[in-house]
Amino acid sequence: MTSEDLPPPSDGGAEAEARRPPTEPFRILFVCTGNTCRSPLAEALARRELDERGWAGVEVRSAGVASGVGAAPSEGAVRVARRHGLSLEDHSSRPVSMETVAWADLILTMSPGHLPGVAAAGGTDRAAVITSFARGEDEDRTPSGDPGVPDPFGGDEEEYEATYATLNRLVTRVLDRIAPVVSP
Repeated sequence: MTSEDLPPPSDGGAEAEARRPPTEPFRILFVCTGNTCRSPLAEALARRELDERGWAGVEVRSAGVASGVGAAPSEGAVRVARRHGLSLEDHSSRPVSMETVAWADLILTMSPGHLPGVAAAGGTDRAAVITSFARGEDEDRTPSGDPGVPDPFGGDEEEYEATYATLNRLVTRVLDRIAPVVSP
């Protein structure tokens, strides 16, 4: 994805809008490693934010580059989601595949290390690291020193809380950035 495809919020977004028929939803895929912590949290946060904004024309999913099918979310992710009024109870992991990548208009990875898995599934032109994309740095998908969103898997409650807080800010910025293309 380049800045021509999805400009910053101050730009009109005409080129990206021209690519997507107005009757089709805009689809965002969040990607992490196992699809049990970061990407399910990002998906749940995005669903809540989309509901609050009244954006029925945006769909979100999540997947993992090293995920199997059907794993439950990590207990830490479930607990932190519950504390913040979200539910991951119905989440079931899915791997990044050609099908999941083809479904998405925008693919946001949790770290630069996830980009090769997305590229192998054919999603290079629509993928960026969420931290870079949220800052408007999608031209350089792996800026020096940007590790993305740290993985809390196996960590303590503070790590999960920190991940939640980071993702909450990033999801809001991502939705602000795509607003010219998708807002009703």
